[in-house]
This record gives sequence, structure tokens and C-alpha cells, in this order.
Amino acid sequence: MTTPTQAPPGRSRKLPRPGRRLAAVAAVPTLIAAGFVGFNSPAADATDKVLTYTSKFTATNGEIFTATNHLVQDSPAITQAKRNLVDSVLDGTNTDLDAQKIVTKDGKIRHEYLVVWAGDWNAADNNSAGLYASRPAINPVTLPETVRDNAVGPDFLAVVDATKGSPTYGKVVNTVTTAPVVENEPHHMQYLWHKGDSIYAGGLYSDITYVFDVKALPKIEIKGVNLPTDTPCGSIPDAYWTLKDGTAYGTYMGGADVPGPCTYTNGEVRVSNGFGGSPGSLVRIGPDGKTLSEVPAALPNSEDPVRCINYPVLPQATCANPHGIQAREDLNRLIASDYAEPRNIVLDPVRPPGPNVFRDTVRIWDISDRDNAKLVSVSQMPDGPRVHRNPSHEEPRGIMEVTVTNTPKNKGAFASSMCGGVIYYTPDITDPKPVWREVFDVTTASASLDEQVTEGGGCTGAGWIQTSPDDKYLFHAVIGRGPGATSPFDTGSAKMVYMLDIQKLLKAGKNTKCSIDTIHEVNKGGDEADCPTLSDAFRVQDNTSGGPHWGAMDNFELGKDGYYRETDKVKRIAFSNYFVARTNTDGNHKLCILDIKKGKLVLDDRFVDEYDGTSCVSFNRTSWPHGDFGDAKPHSMLFVVADEDVR
Repeated sequence: MTTPTQAPPGRSRKLPRPGRRLAAVAAVPTLIAAGFVGFNSPAADATDKVLTYTSKFTATNGEIFTATNHLVQDSPAITQAKRNLVDSVLDGTNTDLDAQKIVTKDGKIRHEYLVVWAGDWNAADNNSAGLYASRPAINPVTLPETVRDNAVGPDFLAVVDATKGSPTYGKVVNTVTTAPVVENEPHHMQYLWHKGDSIYAGGLYSDITYVFDVKALPKIEIKGVNLPTDTPCGSIPDAYWTLKDGTAYGTYMGGADVPGPCTYTNGEVRVSNGFGGSPGSLVRIGPDGKTLSEVPAALPNSEDPVRCINYPVLPQATCANPHGIQAREDLNRLIASDYAEPRNIVLDPVRPPGPNVFRDTVRIWDISDRDNAKLVSVSQMPDGPRVHRNPSHEEPRGIMEVTVTNTPKNKGAFASSMCGGVIYYTPDITDPKPVWREVFDVTTASASLDEQVTEGGGCTGAGWIQTSPDDKYLFHAVIGRGPGATSPFDTGSAKMVYMLDIQKLLKAGKNTKCSIDTIHEVNKGGDEADCPTLSDAFRVQDNTSGGPHWGAMDNFELGKDGYYRETDKVKRIAFSNYFVARTNTDGNHKLCILDIKKGKLVLDDRFVDEYDGTSCVSFNRTSWPHGDFGDAKPHSMLFVVADEDVR
């Protein structure tokens, strides 16, 4: 991994390194209100120009969890640059449009931030292939002890300035370290942030959901923790969807903490094969981290035991391993996609026990009663025209993500398969028997970048998918497939982020005709007039085992009054290049921004790393505001604005 020699000013803070804490967290009494610890005195931190601030929360087992801010103070040079910016805008000499927007009439700079949920990268994330690729060699220049030894450091939220025109654009202005649990494997947060929302952030391996208050950005406080014992019928939290009342639904992809029967909050019972197995659950969480409800993702009766394999075998076969999640409150519907029985992927990512461990189902709940969501449909995604030698690459394998439409006239939703590499659509999620059709194959996007692509879109690692708020575009991140992955003749598939124009498809309402059912359509796009069309595909240059997996839309814009407001016109998106290292799919650990200009995706070359000056912000660095802990793994991100700056 690269470790730039330049480091931010300051001494290393070596935090305590408690042993790894995973699922077994003892249950106990009641939730106790959070308490806070104030700023350290500036004098104490004068040598490293970082102010620390710690908030704490007492979880249901009595354990105290903390979030420690490491707020980087402006250097004299940055202070002067900000002063010059304000003066030049106010006196009319600054012609930069971005700079003009962010300076208010009274001389303030209103900031927008990217909040990134990241984990410490250490020796446990490596493997033999990675060590070989790094070409170890004798080097007379030694690295700091913590970096050299690949010691375990804290997980953290990185607060990155995302304010175009700001002198600190692309700079990490704060890192908020969590304790006492390390190696959570920080995973997903919610898909969009709205004013007043808490941030819900999951630990894939720790089975913990953290809740953060971001009202006073760049400062962040912890306000809730949900432990494994708070969701006894589900494990492995994946993603979240926030509601207008400040609560959130989360998908818990894995089975109950303990094998056997488990009783949910609504009194229903399902039999589980244990932690990380099946079936998963749907959990509603309060802004204090408290479990408000946990309902089954599995049907009360058995699903097809051939398609829905479980290890160990369950008396009632189930594909219920919910991953992606989104909701339409106005329709009282929530949709989630089943990805895989998670522990079997982590235990042996190279040789999963069978192709059907990657699920092909999408589930829809009626959430009229928010604390007792009712499962109303389970749909099997149809197979497509591609025929692969590897059955894991067939179109419906591994339905990782879903996204809903947004405007009142539209009721549809999309689902994407990670292993299959296609996108499905249904025009009405309120239909008790929704009809799903394949409407786009990732092969079409790959072929736009490389006409010689072979083996199609199978196992391309399709991840984040999101409709724009105005329902005009669909964004999709794809890790890509390396050359030779399926056969010596496989040319591989591009690492990319692409966007589709979906306006004709949605305009068709319930009378959609689009269906990808020929090889020609696999490579060139659908023949029917209402099929989505490729607007643009951005190729990501990366020679690691990973690629783009997650993204976020910037749903804010500055108004003429100098305050941010939500907008349905997305002008840029961010994406991260990291999946999960211990599944043998890592990434280059970069955070990038793509501008959307006339339907095209353009890399923002002003969003650069503060140390090496290259495009994108690299999380591979020697030092952070919280110390010399080396490289980090950025998984998910959100565009967020401080409460006082958004209307």
C-alpha cells in the first residue's frame, strides 16, 4: 500500500487497542442517556493544531462507547487564503463562480461536507496474493512503528470538505474515532442525508449500528449504539433508510445470534441456523439506537430449497438475506434485496458452497404500521439470455441493491445483481404480485468502453444503484472483473460508474415493454422504445482487486440567500473504491467526485488529495488527524451540511 511521506502536523496519538469484539456482547439492563466530554484546552493541543472533543453513550449492556473528534485547525496559510477569498468575492475581483457562491454577503463561507465511514486497514486485511503483488523489498527508510507493524487502529468517520471553491476543498478537516470496539469493518450508512437526520452507520463484522449527530459539522457526536443483543433475531447489519420522523429501517443480512427458534418483536417465530446465516431481519431503529421493532424477512412457510440453499440446512428453506433497502413513505412500502448467506461468502470467498448461496429475490413490506412491517411479496428475478460456464454469473445471482423512484406519479423500483450484472425494474411496488423484467445489462456499459469485452456482465461486482430525485437518471457503480477471471479468454470488464436515462421507461407507467431477452440487447441495450439508454460511463483506472462499489448523490445546492437547500437536480456524485478486503476484493481506497455536465460524467480534478495533489482523496496515507495509523478503507459516504447552513 502507498504511504505518502508528507504527513499532517502533529504527534501521533496511540489509542488503546482492545481485543477484537465481535458478536458476543452480553445483554443487560436499560439504556442510559449519553454524556459528553468537552474540548481539550487549546494549549494542550497547540503543538499539533488539532482540537479533540469526545462524546459518549452508554449502551444497553452498560458499556460506554465514545466518538472522539480530531478537528484540524486552520494553519496561518489557510486562514490567509480564506481571508483573501472573502475579500476578493466581496470587492468583486474574484471571477470564480464556485467561490462567488460560497461567500455570503456578511463574509462567511458556508461549507458542505462528505462524511465517510472508514475502517483501519491492517495486516489482517492482507492475503498471500496481496503480499505477492506488493513486491516486498529491502528498504533502508523505515516507517513509523504503527504503520510498519500494520497494527490495529480505530475505525472512524472522516469529514472531508466538499465545498467547491473553498481553500480546503478535498481536505480532511476532522476524523471521529469510535471506541472501544475496533475492526467493525465499517460498511454502509443511509443512502441520502436530509436536514435533521442522524447518521446510521453499520459495522459489518461487529454487528453494531452506530448513530451519530451531525448538526454541528464538522463536529460529530455519538447519540446511540445498537448492540448484537439488541437485535437477537438478525446479524450483519448492511444498509439503512431514514424516515421523516428521524428513525431508520436497517437490513440485518444474517441469521439470529443463536441457532434455533427466535421470537421477533411482533410475536412471530422463525428458525435460524445462526449468526451470519439465515434468515435475516428488518429492524427499525430509533435515533438513540434503540430497537423499536425487529420483524422477520422470511416467509412463515418454506421457499424453494433448491434455490434457497442454507448451510446448515434449515427445516424451512429461505433466501431471506436482505441487503439493499429503500422505502416510499407516501406509498407505505419498503423494498429490500436478498444478496447472500453472508458467513459463507466471508469464510470462503473463492469457492462459495454453490451458486444459489447468491440470492435471486426481492422482498416488499407494507409499512403502514411502522413498528410491525408486513412482508407482502417475495419475487424471484427472471433469468436472462446469457449462458455462462460459471452458474454464479447468471443474471439473477446476488441481488445486492434496490432503489425506488421518487416523484408521486411514479411507483416503480429497480434492483441490481452483483454477480449477474443486470438491472431489473417493476413499475409498481404496491402491486401484491409485482412483475419484474430485466431492462439493462452491465455488458452494454462495459462495451461502450471496450468493444472487445467477452464473458458479458457476469460477476462484474455491480454495487450502489440510485435514482436521481427527479427520476430522470439512474446511477450505478461497478467494481469490474479482472482479465482471466472466468477463463483464459476472458478480457475482463471495466471498473466504472455509469448513468442511464430512465425517463422513457418511467413515462410508460405500468405499460412497460422493455425486456432484455436477446444477446444483441445484452451488448447494445434494449430494442424496445422505453428501454433505459446509456447516458455515459466513466472508466476508473485501478489495478487493485477492487473498484467502485459505493456512491452518494449531492442533493444540495446553494441558494441566492447564501444557504444550502435540497434540490432534485443532481450535479455531482461521489464514489469510493473499496469493497471488503477479507472477501479478497479490496480497492485503491480513493474517494472521488464526478461532476454531471450535460448528461456526462466528468472527474472533478479540483477535488485532489491534500498530500500528493492527485485527483480524488486517497485514504492511503501515513497520518490522520487522530495519529499515524496508516492506510484506511473508505466504504460509504454522504453529502452533509451543518444545520445552521441549510434551510
